[in-house]
Amino acid sequence: MLTSLSSAVSGLDSFQQDMDVIGNNIANINTTGFKAGRVQFADSFSDTLEAATANSVQVGTGVFDQAIGTNWTAGAASATGINTDLAITGNGFFVVADPTTSAQYVTQDGSFSADPNGYLVTAGGQRVQGYSDAGLSTLGSIKIDTTGAPAASIAAGATVSSFTIDTKGKINVTLSDGTTFTRGQVLLQNFQDPQALVSQSGNLYSNQAAAGPLTAMSAPGSSGLGSIQSGALELSNVDLSSEMANLITAQRGFEANSKIVTTSDEVLQTLVNMKR
Repeated sequence: MLTSLSSAVSGLDSFQQDMDVIGNNIANINTTGFKAGRVQFADSFSDTLEAATANSVQVGTGVFDQAIGTNWTAGAASATGINTDLAITGNGFFVVADPTTSAQYVTQDGSFSADPNGYLVTAGGQRVQGYSDAGLSTLGSIKIDTTGAPAASIAAGATVSSFTIDTKGKINVTLSDGTTFTRGQVLLQNFQDPQALVSQSGNLYSNQAAAGPLTAMSAPGSSGLGSIQSGALELSNVDLSSEMANLITAQRGFEANSKIVTTSDEVLQTLVNMKR
């Protein structure tokens, strides 16, 4: 009888965790680049009531949350018309670095902008990484300015007039005197086991080493990486209809386990009240 109580309590705990994850998914339905979580259940250790023979006699002791995984399916791309907004079509993550600590993170949220110093940054101020020079040979924080332009063709006092980012991540700058050149390139990273990435606030992920980087940062469209779509953002991959169906299932599972608790309590009460 006590086994049924402990099994039901484990079910209550697990379905509560499931509802927590579903609630977080629904809360982030409009979060750029958000990837839905999912609870993976596993049965607990079974009590063996009789030594193993042709047919073992075992009673399970409940359930537990084996892991909370991430659904890495890509969300739909939504056009914004802002050239610093980037979406990845295919596999890959943007690499960004904290300018204060130099700590690196990865993200699929490409809502970038150019800060007052010309660096391409996230909403949290982390700088986008890639080739930071016009020769596309030096890794670092990407900056959009006149550095690297062919000096012989630049008029005195020329400034950056506009820039575009192509599908390969190359940043093509146009100066006020009409000169054009490639200033740098946004690079991507991919992982053997993205489930090992640890979610941080601001749509960032850490723990890249444990996730197993497949290669060093590489150009979009190479090494199995996707291409970049400028002027668009990847939406959350949360499917609201599926989440609502999962919520109903979790709610009913929670109710069923609570019923087991009350039923076990009634049976125990009956045993306590039994008289010779």
